[in-house]
Amino acid sequence: MENTTEDYRPSADEPYMNPRQLEYFRELLLDYRKKTQQEYENTFTRMREGRDRDADLVDQGTLEADIQMDFHTRERTLRLLGEIDRALARIDEGTYGYCEETEEEIGLRRLVARPLATLCIEAQEKREQFAKTQKGRLHS
Repeated sequence: MENTTEDYRPSADEPYMNPRQLEYFRELLLDYRKKTQQEYENTFTRMREGRDRDADLVDQGTLEADIQMDFHTRERTLRLLGEIDRALARIDEGTYGYCEETEEEIGLRRLVARPLATLCIEAQEKREQFAKTQKGRLHS
């Protein structure tokens, strides 16, 4: 009897990005998207709910900080939804699981840990090192 997607875990013993692995990651990403979309909607609901504008100054300051936090949360969540959609598109295009810079395999362990990964570890480390040197130059 074949395992369901829920019981399945990608293995290095099978061909990389075979249909079963792609379906596993698609389901993982769709679930992540559903949860992220719910978070987005919850934030929207909180923002839309009436906020007491007649509160005292301290409460108004707290209210403004909450509103600011909600805006940042919504922006972050929208970016995350875009990343998830791009990962799903890569599955459809046949490029999911491969590094955008080197076209090498990203690796199952990395994708299970970070399904939105677009770079292999080596390319990610190079990018981070470059960013560090650029930051160092700016502060010199």
